[in-house]
Amino acid sequence: MNNRLRIALTKGRLQDKSVQLFEKAGMDCAPIRNPGRRLIHSIPNYPLDAVLSKAPDVITYVEHGACDLGIVGKDTILEKGGSFYEVMDLGFGKCRFALAVKEGADFYGTYKYRTIASKYPNVTKAFFAAKGMDVDIIKIEGSVELAPILNLADGIVDIVETGATLKANGLVPIETVAEVSARLIVNTASMKLYKNEILDFISKCEKELSRS
Repeated sequence: MNNRLRIALTKGRLQDKSVQLFEKAGMDCAPIRNPGRRLIHSIPNYPLDAVLSKAPDVITYVEHGACDLGIVGKDTILEKGGSFYEVMDLGFGKCRFALAVKEGADFYGTYKYRTIASKYPNVTKAFFAAKGMDVDIIKIEGSVELAPILNLADGIVDIVETGATLKANGLVPIETVAEVSARLIVNTASMKLYKNEILDFISKCEKELSRS
């Protein structure tokens, strides 16, 4: 393969899990493990260059063709959207979007207009629209758990892993909004231009995931 693919990796835990997967597939990821200040890293024994970026930027780079592939959480895909192929559920980075309220609150048992706080307004809007419910959504950038405590909101929609943070703040999850995990996405033009190279990469990932 002469064409080097470029993949955008979400910094943090998804990056670490992605590197583990690549290494199991026989790729030398030493440059990514020791990045220094460099933001683009070439895998020496496989035609793949990795770009380390924040989750929303992964989608931007793939959608606009700056990168051929990307690994990003389903949470970011649901919130940001975009035009690309979502080709594989990688199975790691598992968590869920959940609707949480103060413990003991009867969220659905009232006719009053409800206010929901979230870092993910689009996910929240789609969830309640599907229920035929009109809610007021307040976007929070920091600790969204504060909103019900401060009586700013009746509930929150947020990423939940263990639920420990909710419990510590007197909140309980009452409904799952969506399941979340890391996904492999592909630029639509790249899928045509570099089909064989991309299918080879997908095949290597699928082979290793089937073993785990």
